[in-house]
Amino acid sequence: MAKSGVMRIAIMQPTYLPWIGYFELMHNCDLFVFLDDVQFVKKSWHHRNRIKTTTGEKMLTVPVLSKGKTKQQIRDSIINNKLPWKRKHFITIKNNYKSACFSDNYINKLQEVYSKDYNKLLNINFSLIDLIRDEIGITTEIIKSSVLKTGGWGSQKIVNICKELNADVLYDTQGAEAILDLNLFEKNNIRVIYQRFKHPTYRQLHGDFISHLSALDLLFNEGSRSLEIICSGYSH
Repeated sequence: MAKSGVMRIAIMQPTYLPWIGYFELMHNCDLFVFLDDVQFVKKSWHHRNRIKTTTGEKMLTVPVLSKGKTKQQIRDSIINNKLPWKRKHFITIKNNYKSACFSDNYINKLQEVYSKDYNKLLNINFSLIDLIRDEIGITTEIIKSSVLKTGGWGSQKIVNICKELNADVLYDTQGAEAILDLNLFEKNNIRVIYQRFKHPTYRQLHGDFISHLSALDLLFNEGSRSLEIICSGYSH
């Protein structure tokens, strides 16, 4: 990648408690861009994600003020703190992972994140992503797209970000194949590589294995082996 003179970046919207594939993208690029200056989507991964409980998977959702704000960007989305969501989320995580092998390693750090005040969704998302990536052991540099102030929308915005950062390669999710305009990337000499991530299995509590949960599930159950397990799903 960068050591060979090729700059490979990944560009992802900042989501709440992301799944492990998100961190695989982050680990296997030279620079990771938080795409924070695009539209917030209600009932999306922007403000919710799943954990595993004694009764199966459970969705944790950060309440966001959205009435009359249909075009608000992720970076501008305000949390509805009249609802006791922080305490509920932390207690739910704590109670359902208390018997996990590595719960004691991380629960106090997680409590510290949830004990702080957050007005914007972006801030809690950043705090949790930082915690998870640090504990997993990912050191990839991160920046926000809003700092770059690149214009455009859709594929053009992504191309503009790549050009601003002198990126030769965009590493993106498999789902982006149906969205990106590859001709536009080719015209700008940017190669697109799609993530081919095979979800690994690992130790889990509470019955049969469930995939695509928040990366917290992996961290609490596998601890320092988490990065190794994430990388086992990498196919490039």
